[in-house]
Amino acid sequence: MTITELSIKRPTLVVVLFTVLGILGVFGYSQLKYELLPKISPPVVVITTIYPGASPQEVENGITKYIEDAVSSLDKVTAVRSTSAEAISVVTVELTQSAKVDIALQDAQRKVNAAQQLLPKDARTPVLSKIALDEIPVLRVGATSTMNTREFYQFMKDKIQPALSKVEGVGNITLLGGEEREIKVNVDIEKVRGYGLGLNQIAGMIKASNLDFPTGKIKDSDGQFIVRLAGKFSTIEQIENIIIGRSKSGGDIKLKDISEIEDGRKEYASISRLNGITTIAVLVQKQSDANSVDVSKKIRAQMKSLEEQYVEKKLAFTIAQDGSLFTIEAADAVKFDLIIAIILVAAVMFIFLHSLRNSLIVMIAIPASLLTTIFAMYMLNYSFNLMTLLAMSLVIGILVDDSIVVLENIYRHLEMGKDKITASIEGRVGPGIRWFACKPQFRSPLFNPWRNLK
Repeated sequence: MTITELSIKRPTLVVVLFTVLGILGVFGYSQLKYELLPKISPPVVVITTIYPGASPQEVENGITKYIEDAVSSLDKVTAVRSTSAEAISVVTVELTQSAKVDIALQDAQRKVNAAQQLLPKDARTPVLSKIALDEIPVLRVGATSTMNTREFYQFMKDKIQPALSKVEGVGNITLLGGEEREIKVNVDIEKVRGYGLGLNQIAGMIKASNLDFPTGKIKDSDGQFIVRLAGKFSTIEQIENIIIGRSKSGGDIKLKDISEIEDGRKEYASISRLNGITTIAVLVQKQSDANSVDVSKKIRAQMKSLEEQYVEKKLAFTIAQDGSLFTIEAADAVKFDLIIAIILVAAVMFIFLHSLRNSLIVMIAIPASLLTTIFAMYMLNYSFNLMTLLAMSLVIGILVDDSIVVLENIYRHLEMGKDKITASIEGRVGPGIRWFACKPQFRSPLFNPWRNLK
């Protein structure tokens, strides 16, 4: 007994089955996440190493060559490409499509750790990463205020960034642009030479004087207390009065005697502007298992709350890009296509076949089929994204076409005088397939499903 015959002869079973699947589909729809793109991790591992002050040739000979030799022995490697620029080395390892990126990343980490002892001492620890499309920022926001630019950056770093990081589903908050405070020590080289000092000595004394460290414990009858020495700088005067050494006459040489201390700003590495206005860019990245639409809504609500909380500072957030909007629009477009498809097919059935029953069948069959699909997506851990929504849009067209063809063919068999059951069973197969299956040259075991057709 085929599926069609079972559906016709056991209608109650089919109704119960699709009712259950419909309920499960509604549940799956409430649980599915909205994403811009599916979780796609290309089989590529990127190794980045910073070597401050080094020329491209030094980077290539001192870092890139050793890392290339280390990772070239990995399994399933198709190509190793590298770029050696000033102060930075980037090695890209391309793997086969069958390779598992997470396992390859761990293997590459072990290889790089083994080769790290061969790298220059001034080189920083190599950073390994993979390319993940779901790590694209969900929101790109520009923040402005009437505060001083330097104070505003520190305010964003100390107050706003932690407040946004606490939002459920947020993975990382990145600040770009702004004026970051930096204390600069402008050394007079002639005075340094006159006192017989060295730059390394000066840098070492500054670093050693800016420390917090434990100094011991104090015990009494009530308990025990830990004592710490707070040696961090809090004012410019404390930095100026650091004793660097002693002069030949026995006097103390202070840092202000050989240099000028400037409370300045850090050199700009990036500038953020939105609509011609200089802002501090806030990039919001979600956690890997979070719903981008929910994260966007919660971040928007948190930003509105922060604007109300710091209204005296005239804090304002302007959203430059919201990745969830495109996903929502795509989902709404699929819903609109579904409604239009159901209405059009029902109208065609009613106008041309003069059958209200056929129209109702289509209006029930198409949503029931899609709800079953949504439940299958939930079970397979899929999400509503650009790819799945595009597939559903195409499926709607196929459902519409098949519905019209099958119902019209069943109606044709009914007009030929056949009873409803026979017309339904024979009308489910189009004339073209029946002609194809009945040809002698196609009568083979491959076409056994059609052997009963005449």
